Amino acid sequence: MRYVIGFIFLVHGLIHIMGFMKAFSLGDISQLSQTISKPLGILWLLTAILLLVSCCLFLLGKTYWPIVAILGVLLSQLLIMLVWKDARFGTVVNLLLIVICIPAYGKFRFDKMVRSETSTLFQGSPVNHDYILREQNIEHLPPIVQQWMQYSGVVGRKPVRWIRLKQNGTLRRESGGKWIPFRATQYFDAVVPGFVWSAEAHALPFIDMTARDKLYEGKGEMLIKLASIIPIVDEKDNKKIDSGTALRYLAEVCWFPSAALNPTIRWEQIEDNSVKAYFTQNDQEVFGIFKFSPTGKIISFEALRYYGAGKNAALETWLIEILDFRSFNGFILPNRCQVTWQLDDRDFTWLQFEVTDLDYDIPESF
Repeated sequence: MRYVIGFIFLVHGLIHIMGFMKAFSLGDISQLSQTISKPLGILWLLTAILLLVSCCLFLLGKTYWPIVAILGVLLSQLLIMLVWKDARFGTVVNLLLIVICIPAYGKFRFDKMVRSETSTLFQGSPVNHDYILREQNIEHLPPIVQQWMQYSGVVGRKPVRWIRLKQNGTLRRESGGKWIPFRATQYFDAVVPGFVWSAEAHALPFIDMTARDKLYEGKGEMLIKLASIIPIVDEKDNKKIDSGTALRYLAEVCWFPSAALNPTIRWEQIEDNSVKAYFTQNDQEVFGIFKFSPTGKIISFEALRYYGAGKNAALETWLIEILDFRSFNGFILPNRCQVTWQLDDRDFTWLQFEVTDLDYDIPESF
């Protein structure tokens, strides 16, 4: 499909050279019976250049290609309207190209937003790399949390501030629904708690869905767009979304265990292998329960989180189960998980994913 679209841009661009040739009498262009002035001939050439450049940028994977393409298509349609009798069928091609360009432009704007938010997240000072985490630094924590930190390999290592990771997985919107593949990137600040997560999923044939979750300065946001342009969910500036994103951050501390010492997180032992973790930011406190194996491996995280959107969102049990572990940068961390809503009438497992890449203290986008 990629090369088909590139071919359409190429042929459409080359055809516009005919208008330039007609205006400057550079050949017998019998396909165009109407007279074209030289100034308009220059516009025909400019349109051809824009479309041909769009073809090159598209095939090279440059994210800004739809900006050039939309300019070329709009100028093309203007010229077609001026010689409608001869060139009206070019409108069909322009309609096809604009249908392709608009979602691509939406994705360009979406990615630009995520890069800007990630850059803002990374504005803090780097962590003090002269500091090594020792056993005496964690002895005030519940014993099972100490075992987790020992098992993960953070003791004897430098604590981290910046985390970035990639995920692949599948999700579904309802019980029994079709599993939709997705890929995602996520960036964390472990010192001033925050994250930016963005994903792209193949929701419908030829139509992708983009999503972004964000926690910054204690405020949460959730944005989901169909084809990168039609908002499906746009939640922010309310306590429910703040609570939900805060719980997500708390659960995902499993990927940077040194954050267990962050003063925003408080630990309370409730059973030998279970602890309640409290996360407080901007006078808002959330909590959840981590369960561990006797050796310190995280088994699950469970909390009451708002399910749904808007005023109808209600507290339901949110369960993350750890399915497997992997070594990242010398740390033993969860890499395969599934997420389930435990509702009154059913358990709804809606998300399964794998962490494929994870880096520490590289404060820049992938």
